[in-house]
Amino acid sequence: MDRRSKPAWQLKIAKERIDILFKEAQKTKEKKLQNRYVELARKIGMRYNVKIESKYRRKYCRYCYAYLTSKRRLVKGNLVVNCIDCKKTNRYPYK
Repeated sequence: MDRRSKPAWQLKIAKERIDILFKEAQKTKEKKLQNRYVELARKIGMRYNVKIESKYRRKYCRYCYAYLTSKRRLVKGNLVVNCIDCKKTNRYPYK
């Protein structure tokens, strides 16, 4: 173990907590609470240097970090999601 890196058991717990937070954000309908869960998940990821999985990265806006509840659509091979809060468009490649 490098002296700067965290132990493996801490990284595992951090990933589990991120999973739990995104599941809770999906369950609740309160916009403020959903955004708080995303904020906490991002902070855990930064603190323990753990990447948030791509399935969760697509669930929040990469500009304002708000939880995305808007409609998704396919345009020319891209998944397009519009953020309600900041009015930006998030595009993700789709196979």
